[in-house]
Amino acid sequence: MNAQTIEKTSALPLSSEPLTPEGILQLGLGFWASKTLLSAVELGVFTELGRGPLSADELIARIGLHRRSAHDFLDALVALGMLERGSGRYANAPAADLFLDRNKQAYVGGMLEMANARLYPFWANLTDALKTGQPQNEVKHGGDFFAGLYSAPDRLAGFLKAMTGISVGSATAIAKVFPWAQYRTFADIGAAQGGMASQVALAHPHLRGVGFDPLPSADVLVMGHVLHDWALDQKKILIEKAYAALPAGGVLIVYETIIDDDRRRNVFGLLMSLNMLIETPGGADYTAAECKQWMQQIGFKTTKSEHLVGPESMVIGIK
Repeated sequence: MNAQTIEKTSALPLSSEPLTPEGILQLGLGFWASKTLLSAVELGVFTELGRGPLSADELIARIGLHRRSAHDFLDALVALGMLERGSGRYANAPAADLFLDRNKQAYVGGMLEMANARLYPFWANLTDALKTGQPQNEVKHGGDFFAGLYSAPDRLAGFLKAMTGISVGSATAIAKVFPWAQYRTFADIGAAQGGMASQVALAHPHLRGVGFDPLPSADVLVMGHVLHDWALDQKKILIEKAYAALPAGGVLIVYETIIDDDRRRNVFGLLMSLNMLIETPGGADYTAAECKQWMQQIGFKTTKSEHLVGPESMVIGIK
């Protein structure tokens, strides 16, 4: 070791805690934990335990596990915070019980079911996507994603369940925080299973609402997890169409995993944007500042953004 090498190594920042590779390894092998959870959702672990705690033998029999690694699987879910274990019985952890039991209204597992069935294998080709800029899903060798989706009933049903799962939290929040008393009609554009419209209508009986793929006239138009499917020019066209369909004083609400303006904190939003690379020819997520700028360019007189729940936010444009 020469003097130059000594100088370089001694220049490392001093810390009371030694550097370890643990965080790097956990991140790099994060698919272990991810697939464990996805398989648990697929097997119905949380739905079975939603009826009450079970012994290992009871749960193994209910979900049809081979005994070889069954205990490792269940105890991994305990270590991951998804299950609890006490007195020889397994039970759902509180969040898993609320959000991963198929029999509960707050179930978000539809998104995880689609991730398990479709997205998990496609993400193995992320490097190819980053090099080529091309989707890596069913239309990798040609075709249109949405046309292919609508031609396959099973895939369409899975996709709609996924959209409901990822939207339920934001739909509930928008029903609470948006000043709906000032408006009479709304339309949810690209409504999937109608989760957004249902939440708003249940919370505000005076409203008349509809779910639509085209853009009808209404006081409030809502686009949830829609704009990020499209390239920038198409995003602007959709915002422009919404502006044209709204009356004076009408409102466009855009919500999804909007990236923070500094592009440092909303990891989920940034990874969702990479998922749009996997899934679409030109889609990408965006910051609130970008969305407000597009709205202003098209003519909306007032724009603002507001956090909803988890990684999701909304941007509001008032005509």
